[in-house]
Amino acid sequence: MTKNFYEAVENRHSIYGLSDEFVISDERLQEVLHIAVKHAPSAFNSQTARLVVLLEDQNQEFWKQVFDGIKDGLSEERYERNKKRFEGFASGHGTVLVFEDEKEIATYQEKFSDLADVFPIFSQQSSGMLQYLVWTTLENEGFGASLQHYYPQLSEELKKQWGIQEGWKLISEIPFGAPTESPKPKEYKPAEDMVFIVK
Repeated sequence: MTKNFYEAVENRHSIYGLSDEFVISDERLQEVLHIAVKHAPSAFNSQTARLVVLLEDQNQEFWKQVFDGIKDGLSEERYERNKKRFEGFASGHGTVLVFEDEKEIATYQEKFSDLADVFPIFSQQSSGMLQYLVWTTLENEGFGASLQHYYPQLSEELKKQWGIQEGWKLISEIPFGAPTESPKPKEYKPAEDMVFIVK
């Protein structure tokens, strides 16, 4: 279900209702994520991003860990709202965990010591571009997705099972699946108020 670039940009929205219904093969999923991570820009071509894609039971386990980490102390209303949201993420096809490799960043800080202070900023900028590219790529293939920021305490066993290495910092999560709802209407500021052409 590939679209042209501008259609993909316009159609990328947060979709929270997800199912594991067939959209594309896992082989195609791997192919498009390889393209995204390979061609996402990074300062000095540092390529410090790492993606871990959790599918099926592993996806469900991740969102259980997230909920277990935040549920204590929630009001009844927030408890139910978060439980429903995380169950929605867990019922999708999977979640892309987006990491930055801090050990790799440190090697660039050593190599370019005069820029050591700004490499973490470069890292965040590159990660933001990759997250957008992954999200838009998933939408372009027919998935619904959203961008989330949770930081559960994962056991060493799970880290080993999922291939998460020491020094990888979790930046965000992108749960995805077949969309079961339409995106909520969104208000946009006039582009003329944000884009200024100077000749």
